[in-house]
Amino acid sequence: MRQWVHIGFGAVALLLPFLHWYQATILSACAIAFNISLLRRIAGGRLHRPAELAHTIPVGLVLYPTSILILLLMLPARVDIVAAAWGILAAGDGAATLVGRRHGRRRWPWNRGKSVAGSAALVIAGGAAGAFLCWWCRPVIIPPPYLWFSIGAPIAAALVAAAVETVPIRLDDNLSVPLTAAAALWAASIVSEDLVAEMISTLPAALLYAVPANAAVAFAGYKARTVSMSGAVVGAMIGTMIFVSAGWRGWTLLLACFLCAAVTSRIGLHRKTLLGIAEERGGRRGPGNAIANTGIATIAGLLAALSYGREAGLIAMTAALVAGASDTVASEIGKAWGTRTWALVPPRLVRAGTSGAMSLEGTAAGLLGAAALGALAVGLGLVPGSALLPVVVGSTAGALAESLLAASLEAPGILNNDALNFINTALAAYVAISVAALY
Repeated sequence: MRQWVHIGFGAVALLLPFLHWYQATILSACAIAFNISLLRRIAGGRLHRPAELAHTIPVGLVLYPTSILILLLMLPARVDIVAAAWGILAAGDGAATLVGRRHGRRRWPWNRGKSVAGSAALVIAGGAAGAFLCWWCRPVIIPPPYLWFSIGAPIAAALVAAAVETVPIRLDDNLSVPLTAAAALWAASIVSEDLVAEMISTLPAALLYAVPANAAVAFAGYKARTVSMSGAVVGAMIGTMIFVSAGWRGWTLLLACFLCAAVTSRIGLHRKTLLGIAEERGGRRGPGNAIANTGIATIAGLLAALSYGREAGLIAMTAALVAGASDTVASEIGKAWGTRTWALVPPRLVRAGTSGAMSLEGTAAGLLGAAALGALAVGLGLVPGSALLPVVVGSTAGALAESLLAASLEAPGILNNDALNFINTALAAYVAISVAALY
């Protein structure tokens, strides 16, 4: 019953073209209040999970309308994107649960809690519902988006959301699915068809340089035991995409960030090993590390090449790369040479290596690393000199947010280290372009 109500509530998205933005936000806020105070009285607990009956606030039932409210606040002029993400959440996530329970015998190797059948149901049902709702809201968007966007982008967004749902973390699907889908839809909405055609025409020539360069670096990294085999393959793919979209300058910054992370991981390795806080696999980075630290930068680089916001995209890419590298520098230097390590939530002294902890030595090293890598980006001509401060500010904001989230959400398994790194780089990119827009 809970899942059918979950799916059925998505029909409310049909009202979005006929509501003013403030009316939709008020209705979402009312839905949150209703689910907290009245739903249990009316439904008698039949829609609540057993764990939710022991708490005053049913988390899953509250996060559903909360995610819609967040999307409305973030995208007030794009109700088509809000509606599509809502459809993917309602029909896709609901169908994934129903199908997964009945036919979910084959599980994903990296997350035994998620099934292949459930993920397929999310893509099919969520993509169809998202495409219909995006098309339904298309007439009220000025100017109307391309028809290919209204039909095709929600299907791609459902595929991305399904992939994110298989990540082995305990972040509630009512948040991860719609926010991921909306982010994918927004990214697709700013892509220019003309620039896509231009990139396709220049792609063969760019690959002649990109593929050998990245293959060589990946092979060297594997031989130097800084990356695993799968990490080398994924890293080479990411490097190729950044080379193609941001040119040799963006690729050079990527290489410098990778080297900073690899070198600092080896500093004080004996002490870290004795304390049990050394990186897993002897410091070798896997595919998850590569995606978490450079995934946002790759997306930003592609958007820089495929949209008319090239400068903002390159600033976002630079900030994301610098944030990932400087955070690793801060963490590894702090573990190797930190004398006092502090947790932020609640403020107290903790042992080195504690999740979310910070040290004076590590923080200083991270700031210096961010400034140096940002200056390198300026020197390469990747971003203007005025972007240096936004990049450093963004990197610092991302690192601080990661420490706060790690201190509260990593231990219970709601987020893992890769998810935290992804959030760090995403926030760094957002803060950097926001600060850069101020002057």
